[in-house]
Amino acid sequence: MTTIQLTNALPERAGATKRRDVLLQMAGVAAAAMVPGISMAQGAGKYNLKIAISIPESHPTVVALKAASAEILKESNGRLTLEVYPSGQLGGDTDTVSQVRSGAIDFVCTAGTIWGNLVPVTSINTVAFAFPDYATVWSAMDGDLGAHIRSAFDKVNLVPVGKVFDHGFRQVTHTSKPIATPKDLVGMKIRVPASPILTSLFKGLGASPATVPIGELYTALQTKVVDGQENALPTIESTKLYEVQKYCSDTSHVWDCFTLVGNKRNWTALPEDLRTLATRIFDAQAIKQRAAHEALNASLEVQLKKSGMVFNKVDGKPFRQELQKAGYYAEWQKKFGPEAWALLEKYSGKLA
Repeated sequence: MTTIQLTNALPERAGATKRRDVLLQMAGVAAAAMVPGISMAQGAGKYNLKIAISIPESHPTVVALKAASAEILKESNGRLTLEVYPSGQLGGDTDTVSQVRSGAIDFVCTAGTIWGNLVPVTSINTVAFAFPDYATVWSAMDGDLGAHIRSAFDKVNLVPVGKVFDHGFRQVTHTSKPIATPKDLVGMKIRVPASPILTSLFKGLGASPATVPIGELYTALQTKVVDGQENALPTIESTKLYEVQKYCSDTSHVWDCFTLVGNKRNWTALPEDLRTLATRIFDAQAIKQRAAHEALNASLEVQLKKSGMVFNKVDGKPFRQELQKAGYYAEWQKKFGPEAWALLEKYSGKLA
């Protein structure tokens, strides 16, 4: 718990106005001290908040968060400090989501597949083969579908801040063979994050999905606990999975994003001008991150080939047909509900 020391008494010569202003300042400090996870420097109106993220420091999302934090510190004249803790330093995704809900930490930046465990509709963007390209993705996520997803966080006293970050179209990697048709996935032990919708997807294709934290994935692949995994190329590169995976199949089976989500009480404890400033800067850095992520993704295939990975292009149509037969789309249409599903199909076209 944050401890804040306050001056015990005002100088006798202070006038009524000065006395009133200092008392108001003291009251503001005391109020901030009562909010778990947010600390305020003694009498200076300075705030320190923590951001947890599970992916490595070199990933474009972490780079963007750190750039935003530096800019916020500068533009706020040192009033707002945001400390970014990458590589799961504050815990895995499940742990840090619990911590941000309690207010022990202020922000978690993680994927829709993870947020979907708490707020199901926040993973609707990961419906398999829903988005054919980035033009469709950003139209949906910066439009009505994104607004619907963001509003759902309010039900659990959380608040998304800034635009979503690109986490990319996910590809399947395997230790010993390329994935070209749905039959190649049958019986495959594939790592997925703790995500019901991704688990459902691969079960529908006959695979055997297993949940492994991202920090343990390299070892799980190395020791053959799982045969393969699925992630976007920047994640594959930043976690060095090319060292333990031979084949990368361009399935682009889902697209996902990272959303910066804060504890609502901690966020609203900040003065309005700091919230406005931070949101503006996070928005701008998200746009830069999207461009950086897409550019990096375009160059990584060449780089990963040089590291020994073998790539193959995949026709997604047979996979989508197999999922339809398995009842995957009907199942998730029912779970997400008619309003959310209609918003998804506004951008994706008919899915179920």
